[in-house]
Amino acid sequence: MKKLLLAFFFTISLFANGQNLYIKTYGNQKEKAIIFIHGGPSGNSTLFESTTAQKLANLGFYVIVYDRRGEGRSADPEAKFTYAEAFQDLNAIYKKYNLKKASLLAHSFGGLVATLYTEKYPQNVSTLVLAGALFSQQETYDHILNSVTKITTSKGDSIQLNKIKTIENLNKNSAEYRKACFDLASENNYFKMPNPTNDSKKLYSDYEASNFFKTNIRNKNAPLLFYKNEKQNNIDSRSSLNKIKKNGIPIYAIYGKQDGVFSSAQIKSIKGIAGDNHFALLDNCSHYLFVDQQNQFLQNIENWLK
Repeated sequence: MKKLLLAFFFTISLFANGQNLYIKTYGNQKEKAIIFIHGGPSGNSTLFESTTAQKLANLGFYVIVYDRRGEGRSADPEAKFTYAEAFQDLNAIYKKYNLKKASLLAHSFGGLVATLYTEKYPQNVSTLVLAGALFSQQETYDHILNSVTKITTSKGDSIQLNKIKTIENLNKNSAEYRKACFDLASENNYFKMPNPTNDSKKLYSDYEASNFFKTNIRNKNAPLLFYKNEKQNNIDSRSSLNKIKKNGIPIYAIYGKQDGVFSSAQIKSIKGIAGDNHFALLDNCSHYLFVDQQNQFLQNIENWLK
């Protein structure tokens, strides 16, 4: 009840400043703080919160989960969906909870948010953890298109091949192009683990039966506004990651071996930045690695951050 009241108070207090931010905490505030940054734009933290937040807190962390402004449960019709806006919300969280430093645990698009934030505010970040996180957007899009082309060619599907050619001719700095690429990936099961385990099946099933799933809100306008308002809409953040590492902030990276949105060259690249001892590649695991291989995911986070 205390946590729920705290989350409710924070939502109301930020709403007074024009920021209706959903946030909830798990664990003891005296423990090391971890802020989870979800994917998107148009994402939310419901899957992570439902399946993993409390278990991570049980390992001795203070876990902070939130939905970015205008996304998920943080409704705001005035949201701009820019990185600067995301940084304002993160800074508000630091201020509200009197955090001097925190580890950022970033998933998918959240990896770009966390990386750029860490580069701008290095004094606020103790550790950056990339979990199935984007870092070279165009390489990801190219990989999706090239790999799906190979699959489609082997099937002799001329209709799908023509569709891919149409996508390749779209403006690469547009929400339409991004959506088309990820739709292709989804249609080819790039986001699904190849052999679901009993544990992962139960986690997904429990989530779908929970109140979190009922609040799995997706703002379809978020990507459109992001591409309209944010100039850095198709970036490669590896130079930022190298700068962060050079400045002494540890970077850890954990990815699914069967995450279809990343090429082997990309995985090798991010491993090179993080370092062998700061990298984990989980087998039978795709994009949602904190569900697909939850025990291994939690074990790595605990070993790295404790």
